[in-house]
Amino acid sequence: MLSSNKIAYHSIDAAFRLLSLIPRSAGLLLGNILGSILFLVLKRRRNIVIENLTRAFNHEKSETEIYILAKNIFQNLGRILFETAWFSRLSKEELEKQMVVKGLEHFNNAHAKNKGVLLLSGHFGNFELLTTSIALFCSPVNIIVRHMSFRPLNPIVDKFRTRLGGKTILAKRSMRKILTALKNGESVGIPLDQSVDWYEGVFIDFFGQMTCTNKGLSLIALKTGAPVIPVFLVRQGLKFVVEFQPELPLIKTGDNTIDIESNTQHYTKAIEKFVRRYPDQWFWVHNRWKTKPYHPWPREIDA
Repeated sequence: MLSSNKIAYHSIDAAFRLLSLIPRSAGLLLGNILGSILFLVLKRRRNIVIENLTRAFNHEKSETEIYILAKNIFQNLGRILFETAWFSRLSKEELEKQMVVKGLEHFNNAHAKNKGVLLLSGHFGNFELLTTSIALFCSPVNIIVRHMSFRPLNPIVDKFRTRLGGKTILAKRSMRKILTALKNGESVGIPLDQSVDWYEGVFIDFFGQMTCTNKGLSLIALKTGAPVIPVFLVRQGLKFVVEFQPELPLIKTGDNTIDIESNTQHYTKAIEKFVRRYPDQWFWVHNRWKTKPYHPWPREIDA
């Protein structure tokens, strides 16, 4: 007898296959409609997006502009569902025709150092295509991921992400696998655009406000000397652009605390610049400023 998780998995897998039969043009239209509906129905998430946009662009955009941008963000999320299903049935050659790569020389130069490559990334465009698209140009590549709370989705999403040779590494207890991959000359992609608990990260500036960011990328770069290359995936018309940016110099003063904070800040600024270029394609639904500075014990005051 099938368990409830297996029944859910087979049901979702069948639905995903059916969605893949929808022509891309129709899927994009349906995605826009779905996104518009979710924008109206998911009040809590809509409020998070508008609050985040207001934090970031309060002095640059009007309330009307922020509202329109928020709706566009939901429409982008709606397109991801239909688009991902459609892309799942394309061959490698067909997928390559949908991609434009920029700045690949930055990756090649970094890879030539024989220390592996750390790929700094974030949730842009159709972020479910990130592992697949990067694997087209710089295999072997590993991407750090977190399991979804709805377990039946995990094998379906993982199958899509890895179907062209890319590999996924679960974020929990990932350090050994990351170090092994770098030692073998492989690339490791680390999304660094989401909030973490205070004990997992450091507080740095993002759009003028302090937010807690994972310090793992800085720790690994400092430990291994592996070059850090930003790479982002964005939608441009019916194409997707995979943009590799120049290597980010490693800040190494000898003070570990300063080095971790300085490098994490440097990496986050690279993400912020890209968010400013494509504000409608970033994952604003996540509460990036959720974690507040935490002090578990009161400071001692000298008598």
